[in-house]
Amino acid sequence: MTEVVLHIYDVTNSGSDKTNNTIVQINKFFKDGIGLGGIFHSAVQVYGDDEWSFGFCEQGTGVFSCPAGKNPMYSYRECIVLGNTNHSIFKVNQILRELSREWPGHSYDLLSKNCNHFCDELCERLGVQKLPGWVNRFAHAGDAAVEIAGTTAFRLRQAKTEIVTASKVAYRFFAGVASNNSASPDSPGNSGRGTPRFQANWFKNFITTGAKPSGSDSEEVLGHQQQHGTETPLRQN
Repeated sequence: MTEVVLHIYDVTNSGSDKTNNTIVQINKFFKDGIGLGGIFHSAVQVYGDDEWSFGFCEQGTGVFSCPAGKNPMYSYRECIVLGNTNHSIFKVNQILRELSREWPGHSYDLLSKNCNHFCDELCERLGVQKLPGWVNRFAHAGDAAVEIAGTTAFRLRQAKTEIVTASKVAYRFFAGVASNNSASPDSPGNSGRGTPRFQANWFKNFITTGAKPSGSDSEEVLGHQQQHGTETPLRQN
């Protein structure tokens, strides 16, 4: 049995001091001020002096390790003890090898598969509590917003297709009525005004000019890049 510790950092690797300072202020307000959340990097320490996390790379695994609390890419914030794991060091090494295969670096996604998601998965396999909700709340909110936007766009496209289909059916109906009435002369009271033939022609023009498909949707793809440390096997204290 050994202690499992979560290390949390402010994400300050933008390359811009102004942006980094803004992120720190956001974290202070939303996490320290009102307890909502912020923009954080996390890593898990279990057995030994290293912490384990996940980040982007074009080839190979995205799982990496570095000395606990000393990731040079970010600004260290705090640590939280998540409990004790009953797994042996050998079992933990096996879990890390499995995760290394399951979490390739190219699969990194800022909203749906980031370092915090990885730490959640690792903690679950270690049998300890998951990350506090505030650590990854902004990513969850962003992912939900993307899903809602995508669902809304799909429903709008679906509704438009149904409208166009209904319009075509209505046009065929009017055209059929006009065709049936063309065999008999118009009554003197109508004199062509408001007849089914006139209505069918008007509806045909409406369909051909007013039911054109809209332009294609566009999506904004978020990217995030992390410099990796050196992966080393665990060692028991």
